[in-house]
Amino acid sequence: MKKLKERWGIESNFQLTLIFIVFAITGSTSAWLSKPFCFWLGITKADLGFWFTPIRLLLIFPIYQVLLVLIGFLFGQFQFFWAFEKKMLRSMGFGFLFKT
Repeated sequence: MKKLKERWGIESNFQLTLIFIVFAITGSTSAWLSKPFCFWLGITKADLGFWFTPIRLLLIFPIYQVLLVLIGFLFGQFQFFWAFEKKMLRSMGFGFLFKT
């Protein structure tokens, strides 16, 4: 855990625990929301077969990103998750969205 805290620039075990809780809640919430979201878009397994799961994951990805920052904010960890999001999006080639 010490290396993870150094890598993320975290000073306390309490903050690390909060971050883990945020990741857990966000993952569970986005998985829970994916079914009604796909239903709302009219995307079904019967229509897409094998491609249903990859398409569902691609659709829920932006929702996960927003939830991560929102839930991080609610747990007082907005700065960490905002920096985390920017770093992840830059590594995916979306760095143009953020001014340096």
